[in-house]
Amino acid sequence: MRLLERIFDLAIIGGGVNGCGIARDAVGRGNTVFLCEMNDLASGTSSWSTKLVHGGLRYLEYYEFRLVREALIEREILWGIAPHIIRPLRFVLPHHAGLRPAWLLRLGLFLYDHIGGRHLLPATRSVDLKRDEVGKPLIPNRYSRAFEYSDCFVDDARLVVLNARDAADKGAEIRTRTRATEIRQSDGVWTVSMVDTLTGARSQIQAKALINAGGPWVEDVLGRGAGVNAKAKVRLVQGSHIVVKKLYDHDRAYMFQNADGRIIFVIPYQDDFTLIGTTDRDYDGDPAKVKATTEEIEYLCKAASEYLAKPVAPADVVWTYSGVRPLYDDGASEAKAATRDYVFELDTPGGVPLLSIYGGKITTYRRLAEEALERLAPYLRSAKAREGWTGKWPLPGGDMNVSDIDGLIAELQRGYPFLSHEHARRLARAYGTRAMKLLGDAKSAADLGQAFGATLTEREVRYLMANEWAVTAEDVVWRRSKLGLRLSADEIATLDDWIRSHAVAQSPLLETGGRS
Repeated sequence: MRLLERIFDLAIIGGGVNGCGIARDAVGRGNTVFLCEMNDLASGTSSWSTKLVHGGLRYLEYYEFRLVREALIEREILWGIAPHIIRPLRFVLPHHAGLRPAWLLRLGLFLYDHIGGRHLLPATRSVDLKRDEVGKPLIPNRYSRAFEYSDCFVDDARLVVLNARDAADKGAEIRTRTRATEIRQSDGVWTVSMVDTLTGARSQIQAKALINAGGPWVEDVLGRGAGVNAKAKVRLVQGSHIVVKKLYDHDRAYMFQNADGRIIFVIPYQDDFTLIGTTDRDYDGDPAKVKATTEEIEYLCKAASEYLAKPVAPADVVWTYSGVRPLYDDGASEAKAATRDYVFELDTPGGVPLLSIYGGKITTYRRLAEEALERLAPYLRSAKAREGWTGKWPLPGGDMNVSDIDGLIAELQRGYPFLSHEHARRLARAYGTRAMKLLGDAKSAADLGQAFGATLTEREVRYLMANEWAVTAEDVVWRRSKLGLRLSADEIATLDDWIRSHAVAQSPLLETGGRS
């Protein structure tokens, strides 16, 4: 068993948005950082969200004003640092007679517009559904008015990977497919024992402070020998989504109220599809085996069909996904009412800090990271240095104005005239300004190597393996992209075979950090 010679300032277990966000912030403040993830980055909860950076309008009903205000502020901050993977999205909220009254919706949206420092996103407006195009997809004469408000769409899994990439660029050590098997503290440090899940190789590292960002596995991590009796409990809540072929032509999303008090979103997705979600139900199984149930699929179809002129049926579903949200167990009787706020539990067995994270949202991951490091400030070097920097420094590929994405697409087509508009647009929205690095000196489509279908090429796959920790076809087509919606099973199998035959040892760049 190999023991790394240096002692890290901070070790993090968990490669979701919280873990990678903390790694990025901590290394940027001058700390030495190690992060291990037992599977792929964002392979758990962080890639199964509703893909929104949003304030959480419905959380106002549960008086979670601090959480909503923080999330509203974060919308424009995150859009500013990652305009390639985050973009504004307008939501239409039809007024449903018999459910929440119109005055309550107006009040909620007034607060939504004014408590969160909105500067660039458009304000709420009233909509006449009989005249506006957003009324056309809805059941005629059932809904006459609506409210349209702003939030943002995000490529959730890419947000996680780009935080990890920036952390590694600044010197953090990021190890995927590496499971922490035991954590022990002695002599003023934590020792983390690990196993490589691909090779079986065992190793250890030591760190002065440890963060448990295990998400649904947060209590499991604590059971690996930490010597901590956790007081907080995690409540696992299943959220499932369905994807169908494109339901309408305009670019707005919908927020539909249901008679059971829940809401669902209907969102334009990947140009040719529509995303519908989410459910809220308690889950008590293995988080790695969660799947959308028949009951959930039928629930989402029925909820959408209550509003849409063309009903959605289970037979229309082309893809489903499901994730488990690791919420803090605040004793709420229903999953929909459980707090979405995050909670920290700091333990110091033997005087060595262990910070466990319960809950959290994609939208507030950056603030969560800042607060986590504030909690650990007495134990870390440079904990206060460059505080707030992550909201000003762009994520990889995001070094452009929020309105420049179309300009970048045009620039790619000028520099690489063999790219179709569709291909250039996809690369710009995934990689931002780093799309040029990916394409390199290519002069023709042939220079991009083997074509796997749906504009995916060998050049891009090699880039993902060398720079973004991709190891399998699943990593490429479902997390680094959503090309799995367009590729056939045979094409994905061909990609998997190619990756296996071209796999090399993990890049030294990803082992030790350094510039990509």
